[in-house]
Amino acid sequence: MQRLMRGVGIALLAAAAIGSATAPRTAFAASAAQIDRDVSQALRNLYAKNATAKSLGQKAQAVLVFPSIVKGGFMVGGQYGEGALRKGGRTAGYYSSVAASYGLQAGIQKFGYALFFMTPSALDYFQKSAGWEVGTGPSIVVVDEGVAKSLSTTTAKSDIYAFFFSQKGLMAGLGLQGTKITRIQPSK
Repeated sequence: MQRLMRGVGIALLAAAAIGSATAPRTAFAASAAQIDRDVSQALRNLYAKNATAKSLGQKAQAVLVFPSIVKGGFMVGGQYGEGALRKGGRTAGYYSSVAASYGLQAGIQKFGYALFFMTPSALDYFQKSAGWEVGTGPSIVVVDEGVAKSLSTTTAKSDIYAFFFSQKGLMAGLGLQGTKITRIQPSK
């Protein structure tokens, strides 16, 4: 519970700073080794539970994985998490995922997500962005159970596919619109 409350505090602080400078940050960063362990475990679990994610992962240019996003709020909310970009099974960079929201909302939630970059141009756009706001640039398709049933590596034509996983908590709705992803420097 203490870790969850710390995560909510970090999420709210991160949401308050969403418009700040886009230089690499270390303020809340976990260690590179911890992020790598969490990303590897999240991918193993996702691939074990979702054959579509596994087959897309084999064809993707890269996969950006955020194993644990903490989202919380009451009227004003925020979410924060750290992850890694994997290319060819190796970490190619560390990133934070931050979002702020306002409106009728209350609760705390924890979840993870993975973005599968299917085209070189989508990956290039992401890597050249000093702070990429999801919803601008390459098209993203959120894969739910209905989409996953009809999606294969032959029919996959979008730039990026998003998979949510490990959802826990008491806050309705998952989305990526308005999420800002920024490169970070994790602690050693």
